[in-house]
This record gives sequence, C-alpha cells and structure tokens, in this order.
Amino acid sequence: MRIPLDRQSDIPLYQQIKNHFREGILSGSFAPDTRLPASRKLAHDLGVNRITVETAYSELEADGLIYSRVGSGTYVLPPQTITSRPKDNLEAAWPLWQHNVQIGSFENDQFLKNDQHPDPIRFSGGSSAPQIFPTNDFRRVIQKVMRRDGMAALDYGESNGYAPLRATIAHVLASQGLQAQPENILITAGSQQALSLVSQILLKPGDTILVESPTYGGALDLFRALNFHVVGISMDTQGMQVENLEKLLQLHHPKLIYTIPNFHNPTGTCLVSSRRRELLVLADRYNVPILEDDFVGDLRYDGRTQPSLKALDPGGRVIYASTFSKMLMPGLRLGFLLIEGPVYENLVNFKRVNDLATSTLIQRALEAYVTVGRYQAHLRRSCQIFRKRRDGMVSAIKKFLPNDVEFDVPQGGLFIWLKLPGDLSSDDLLPLALKEGVDFVPGIRFFPDSSQGMSWMRLNFVVQPPEEIEKGIRRLSQVIDNLSDNKWTG
Repeated sequence: MRIPLDRQSDIPLYQQIKNHFREGILSGSFAPDTRLPASRKLAHDLGVNRITVETAYSELEADGLIYSRVGSGTYVLPPQTITSRPKDNLEAAWPLWQHNVQIGSFENDQFLKNDQHPDPIRFSGGSSAPQIFPTNDFRRVIQKVMRRDGMAALDYGESNGYAPLRATIAHVLASQGLQAQPENILITAGSQQALSLVSQILLKPGDTILVESPTYGGALDLFRALNFHVVGISMDTQGMQVENLEKLLQLHHPKLIYTIPNFHNPTGTCLVSSRRRELLVLADRYNVPILEDDFVGDLRYDGRTQPSLKALDPGGRVIYASTFSKMLMPGLRLGFLLIEGPVYENLVNFKRVNDLATSTLIQRALEAYVTVGRYQAHLRRSCQIFRKRRDGMVSAIKKFLPNDVEFDVPQGGLFIWLKLPGDLSSDDLLPLALKEGVDFVPGIRFFPDSSQGMSWMRLNFVVQPPEEIEKGIRRLSQVIDNLSDNKWTG
C-alpha cells in the first residue's frame, strides 16, 4: 500500500498513517468490512517500525472506525449512524430511555440557591454549625489513626462497620438509657442511607408507609423516589396524634411507620411519654415495624429527657436510626442503625451490595475522637451555644415579625417551625427573601400533601451567631411586610 509519508513533517508518522485511513474510511474509499493490511506487512512496505502502524490502528479502533477479528485481521467498520446532541440546542431530544426513567417527584430546592446577595444569611440548613466544630482536633485524630493503622485504615473493612466504633456507639447509647450490643449496630453513610436501607428491605413499590405530617423532607423525597404510598399522621404540640393512628392502620395496612419523636424535623416537638407507649402498643398489635429517626436527640436545652422509642421496645419492634453527621460535620456521612433479630443480617447484606462498606478511615477517626471524650465535650459546648442562638431567634421573632405569626419554642434540636399570618404563602415569600439575602425552607417541603404547608416555614437557629440571626429576621420582617402590603393593595 502506497501511503504518502512526509518524514520532514512535524506530524508524527503514526498520525499521518491514521489520517490517511481516516479520510478514506469517512469518504467511502474504504468500504465497510474492507480488510486493512497486516501491521507487519504495512510497516515493511512503508519502511517504518511495526509499532508505528500498530499505534495508528489502535487510534483508529478507539475512534470507532476499524475493528479487529482475532486470527483474521483488521477491518473497516460501517459508518456511524449515531448523531451527537447539538451543544447549542438545549431542546434537542435526549435518548428515549432517558425520558422513560421515573423515580418519583421532588420539590424544587430553590431555597438553597442564595448566591446572588453579597451578604446572605442562611436559615435553611439541616445540620448544626460546622463553624464551631474543632477541625484541628479532628485532623490530628485522622493523622494519628493513619500512623497507628497504616493501610488498614484505607481498606474496605467490615460490612457492618468498624468493630471498635460499634462498641463505642453501644457505650454511648447505654449512657443515654438505651441498652445496645455492638453486634446489633450497623454503621451507615449518614442517616439518609439508614432510612433508604430499612425502607427498601421492608417495603416494595406501591406499599404504604405512615409518616408524621409534616415530616423530614429528605425522607419524603426518598419514599416518593421508591414509589411508596405515603400517608400522613397529623401532629400537635405533643407530637404525633397517636389517637388517630389505629384507624389509619386499619384503613391502609402500612408496612412501616416512620417517626421522629425527639426534636422533630421540622416542628421541633417531642412526642410525650404516654403517646410513645401507645404507639408501641398499636404497632405491635398490627404487626407494623417502627423506624425511629433520632437525628439530634441529644441536643436538649430545656426540659426533661424522654426515653427513645427503642429504649421502650420489648424487642425487635423498633429500628433505631441516628447519625453523627448532624452534630459534627455533614461531610462525615456517618450514621448507624440499631436493630435486633433476623432483619439485621438482611440489612448488612443489602448494604454490602449497595456500597460494600462505609469509609473505614472516617469510622476509625470517629471512634478515636469519641473514645477520648472529645465528642461529649463538643456536645456540651454546642448545647450552650445553640441555646443562646435559639433564645436569640425567639427574641428577634417577637421583636421584628408580625404579632400574629405562630410558633412554639423548641426545647432542643435545630429548628423553629413558624406559621405566617393570614393567607401569606412561604412559597411566595421565598424568592423575595432570597433577593434580600435571607433564606429558609418553605413548609411545602415537609408535607405528604404539599398544599398543607403553604403558610409554614422552617428556620434553622443554630448555624448563625446571634447578631446575624437578628439581622436575618429583620430582613425577613421587611419582606413579610412588603408581601402583606402587595396582597392588601392587590
């Protein structure tokens, strides 16, 4: 084969060979299934190294222009008929299979997009204040773990979690009145994965799950994505209205009850003791498991401590989920499940096929951090700081917001749940608030029936210092006044 090669050119010889064949294939000079010369023969004919020809062929194959048959040779592929999606046409059709993917509906997370204001004040977060986390202490712990454990700290580790961490968690739970054994604890990548594992093990698409109304928006998104039928149970200042539960159990035959009995998200309420016991009785009577989400149960500022549902569980009725991510830093992504009985191994195996194991390095570092008492010290300090921030937000709300807003002062947790006066909508308020540099989470994010949340908003009081809280509530007050005036004049 005569291929014109310019040995004085800056273009490498293999590239010149490739370009010759490429132009011939694309122009049709080389028909589909044409056999190309063997690399050894072509190298001899052109007076080049065989590697030069093989490199050219490899690139042509990578470009989808030729293919090799073992023991037969190299052949031209038919012209490609797949067209690229035009980059300048955002409306161009995606492949059909992409339009057929349906995993439920999700609320618009516009409350997270508050980057246009030069001085944004955020009340929308779902975690504690990462600014007060002792980062340097934790960095030193990680360095110590790396020196101590070496490559073992970077291995997959046990599917159910690092054994010393599970033992430490059992010890922490015991100090909170919840007896637990390490072999009943499963480490997860945050509480969100814990909820996902449990719900997928116990339910299938179309099954019914009972939740408080309102409840954690991330759980609602998860349950909708898994195509569960979500039924809400009403709440009041004492938590879930358990007196309404039995008829829902009879009507819907749910496969799971999901509840946040301590410092509920978003309302901040705690389920009273009498309702806790009645909830357990009804769940046992109707053979329905309870998934207890105790995401910030140890952040109490006032009042008496309530036992967890799991602490009242006679055995195997309650699956307990908790997390370190909310209290320390969200990026740690470390939570855990506590569950007895045969379902434990099912959960371990299901987690194994989902992600093999949770980060061993972070597990080992957290175990070292908690064991030496730093976590408890951080918790005590955080409660002192957060109590002042809660009081600061309560004071600012009373001072700046309209007298007819409604809210209860939470005894712990992260949030104030506030109802706007009249027919004002938090969904209408949010874009105006973002322009003024303050955000929150509108109430529609938290209800199975989003229309029930139009007048509600959730405010995180722990992330901002008191002076920023007051500034943010003042901004919010101005936006509410403007929206009220517009509605009045309209």
